[in-house]
Amino acid sequence: MRDDPEELEILSDSSQKKSYLHISDCVEAVLCATNSFLESGKTLDVYNVGSIDQVTVGRIAEIVAEEMGLRNVKFSFTGGVDGGRGWLGDAKTMLLDIRKLTELGWRPSYSSAEAIEIAAKEILGSIRDSR
Repeated sequence: MRDDPEELEILSDSSQKKSYLHISDCVEAVLCATNSFLESGKTLDVYNVGSIDQVTVGRIAEIVAEEMGLRNVKFSFTGGVDGGRGWLGDAKTMLLDIRKLTELGWRPSYSSAEAIEIAAKEILGSIRDSR
């Protein structure tokens, strides 16, 4: 975007799907697991903290562009590497199994897309406020 503010290069083949969690949901999940852990008397337990859904890399770019007020952005997908991953070592799809945590009564408040939208608003607001 620095060279051409109307084009965004995305390291992907556009089929990548990721799961995102807003920080407020993460904190609530940790508190829920901690409370359950303390009540159970266990000495060790492991939980996955994550979202219940996925969002495509293309949709992520659309959300961020929308929040930035950019309406005519062209998304240029590079194809990524190794079967569509963004870069070496990147996961093409990611969705953690959070059943163990949801069985404790926790559930994220926001979908992956909503988490990205809220985070983009918060980051952009923080940038504006620091000027």
